[in-house]
Amino acid sequence: MSRNVADAARKFLLLGQCVPTVKQNAAKIRVKRLELDENLLMYFRKEEFYYCHDSEKICKTGDIVLIQALPEKLTKLITHEIKEVVYPFGDITDPVTGKKVSKEQYKEDIERQTELYGRLKSTFNYNKAPPRGWQDGKKDFTSKPTYTKFHVFDENDPYGI
Repeated sequence: MSRNVADAARKFLLLGQCVPTVKQNAAKIRVKRLELDENLLMYFRKEEFYYCHDSEKICKTGDIVLIQALPEKLTKLITHEIKEVVYPFGDITDPVTGKKVSKEQYKEDIERQTELYGRLKSTFNYNKAPPRGWQDGKKDFTSKPTYTKFHVFDENDPYGI
């Protein structure tokens, strides 16, 4: 049964989330699947990880991306390539309507309410907000190289996972 899944993974596009990795020119993608337990006749969630070729660094940690298998492996680990970034991290889009979402409301509805009732000082303006990445190096460390912590030190390093 796992062989059929592996064959399907080579032929089709997979949807996954980018997670931190130590590899250079590669992204680690987590793909969630449902696997049938034939004894219980229930589906259980299973996560698989793929290393994808990403030399242009088009995806960051947390992005939802489409990946496809390469015709031949680049290395022993890198077997797939990133086709496109479907949903950037933090930019939530309702897949049914295609509208932008903030918490439990559409951003259009929030803007309509601010037009009707007036804008408060504490109301956030989504139209004037800068795109993701403007705090790169200040509060956003997703583009920095990460490493796995094997020891606990006194100082907290934001690049360790």
